[in-house]
Amino acid sequence: MLGLAEKIKTEAYRLGFSACGIAKVMPLENESENLSKWLSSEYNGEMKYMENHFDMRLNPALLVEGAKSVISLAYNYYSSRKQIDGAPVISKYAYGTDYHIVIREKLNRLLDFVRQEQKGADGRGFVDSAPVLEKFWAQQSGIGWRGKNSSIIIKGKGSFYFLAELILNVELEYDNPETGKCGACVRCIESCPTGAIVEPYVVDARRCIAYLTIESKDEIPEPFKEKLAGRIFGCDICQDVCPWNIRYASENKEPMFEPSPDLLSKSKNDWNNLNEDEFQTLFRKSAVKRTKYSGLKRNIKSQKP
Repeated sequence: MLGLAEKIKTEAYRLGFSACGIAKVMPLENESENLSKWLSSEYNGEMKYMENHFDMRLNPALLVEGAKSVISLAYNYYSSRKQIDGAPVISKYAYGTDYHIVIREKLNRLLDFVRQEQKGADGRGFVDSAPVLEKFWAQQSGIGWRGKNSSIIIKGKGSFYFLAELILNVELEYDNPETGKCGACVRCIESCPTGAIVEPYVVDARRCIAYLTIESKDEIPEPFKEKLAGRIFGCDICQDVCPWNIRYASENKEPMFEPSPDLLSKSKNDWNNLNEDEFQTLFRKSAVKRTKYSGLKRNIKSQKP
């Protein structure tokens, strides 16, 4: 007879998640030091929200009363589909419907399943929308390790995965933490056009193309414009060159992540002439709306010939 932990994993896979691991809630003293050092270096740039709710990031019990277990989940978004040659590039994760919408619904269903399976069980689901150290918990739960580009890499699957968490007030059987398997490889570091990976496992967001094209509200600094590599929303370069992705990345099976034909077929000239009505139609339920029309136009105009 399956225990609750195995039942949860079985249901998670049925819902479409590609990985599921469980970690015991614990003090995060080492992570406190790492986060403090990163913030004091101002590597968060304009992302001031990273400085907020510091205690919550280090203590899941402040997010969920009586928290005992963190279930970490991964959802595949990889697509081999490509935009036409020469067109400005949108990151793969934003090809289809906003991942928050897709994954939150599945997390809610998984939480309902847990409540039905065990009386008194309760918790909350999180999808990149609360002060949760998702990469720490992903590694602690055994679903993957932190690559030198700071992305979570899943053995035999790669890193093109969204992370999500379900924090529960019940004790479960726990998985062993995953250990790093990058070895001496530094392809991600060497391939970053802007030198954003300042040392293994440490990213200076202020130099990161994803940050510059999404998070930052300012004009893109002149020294970085010639290094955008055609990116206008996000950047997959450090993942594209990763041997784990080259060997193992597989097509996602989520219909809502299917890219719009209009997105794939737009030429460079089409993007240059994109108007706001077209933007609102094309990205109606897309994560690209986060940068707004003005932000996307800024990114398009910042591209060097």
